[in-house]
Amino acid sequence: MKLFKTFAAAAALSLSAALPALAEDGVTDTEVKIGAVHDLSGIFAPFSVPAVKAAQLYFDEVNAKGGVHGRKITYIVEDHGYQVPKAVQAGNKLINRDNVFAMLLNLGTPMNIALFKMMEPKGIPNVAPLTSARQVLEPPAPWKFMTGSSYYDGVKLASEYLAKEQGKKTFCLMYLPTDFGKEIEMGVKDGAAAAGAAFGIETQHKPDETDFSGALGKIKEAGCDTVATALGISQTINVIATANKLGVDVDFLLSSAGFHTVVAKGLAAQGVMDGVWAAAGWLDLEARVSNPEVGAWVKSYTEATGEKFPGTGSLLGRSAAETMVRALEAAGPDLTRASFIAALENLSFDDVIMGAKVAYSPDSHVGAKEIFISKVENGSWVLVHTVQ
Repeated sequence: MKLFKTFAAAAALSLSAALPALAEDGVTDTEVKIGAVHDLSGIFAPFSVPAVKAAQLYFDEVNAKGGVHGRKITYIVEDHGYQVPKAVQAGNKLINRDNVFAMLLNLGTPMNIALFKMMEPKGIPNVAPLTSARQVLEPPAPWKFMTGSSYYDGVKLASEYLAKEQGKKTFCLMYLPTDFGKEIEMGVKDGAAAAGAAFGIETQHKPDETDFSGALGKIKEAGCDTVATALGISQTINVIATANKLGVDVDFLLSSAGFHTVVAKGLAAQGVMDGVWAAAGWLDLEARVSNPEVGAWVKSYTEATGEKFPGTGSLLGRSAAETMVRALEAAGPDLTRASFIAALENLSFDDVIMGAKVAYSPDSHVGAKEIFISKVENGSWVLVHTVQ
């Protein structure tokens, strides 16, 4: 019996050596599948819809040239409408039915956190999520990568700048009571405290709320001169326009979730020309179209989509897609999640479209480290200050 077991073990070893290694999920000789859960129909659709378009256009260009190491990129996108249960359902499909290799541009702080329970067991890379909450990197994990600095860092440093350099004395907050909103809350409170400024009041809101008159009345009574917001895109425009109409004389501070071309244009259409600030890890496109590479991309995007000008979502989608392709190229033809993560951790390049340097490392899974503080002037975002 012992001799039989010895022969059986040797035969099994010989057979396993002759068989090819098991393929990584979502990877064949001709294809790599990348997944994403997006808000294509909810309050952050102005980010997701153009981000998906821009990423897909970039992948189409790469695929037309033969793909990456002979593999075409298939980008599978599911809509969650900014609802966590739908995000979980969509993520389950992508991970357990489509067997995607990695996730790219997942939108929403609570949505990303909910999906981590499914992604962690397989070590599925989560690349450039459309959220800048610290929770998408904490606790640290080899498979988590974020585009730029966190909401918290951006809002905190911008609050300090506004207090020290612009003379702001009392900060207030209007926010969604979600993981996203809590990040902004902590950032503005800590920033105000660090600069010796006061924090007044905060008002909580629902994702479908449209009447902010009562909340703005409370803001006015509290004597706030600056109001941080953590709301949806249309809500942000609504709040600021309503404050302008009611004569509530305050400046507004937005996180990168509000640093959107649509916001600047929407405010201009409502007659709001000044007093709106934002902190983000990238630069707005309008002021940079004279750059040949930026101008060429803007032209190709508008021709392909019929849109007048690519907004912030388009910018982030295009940049995330380039990061994905560069990492796939660097990972080599024998693509595994381990080789892909190692490639990302050594990736460094100047992202001309985003206007920032992207540099990951084994010790830092944040790509762009700078924080750009911008202000709306005549319907456009204008860079005012850069924090290195």
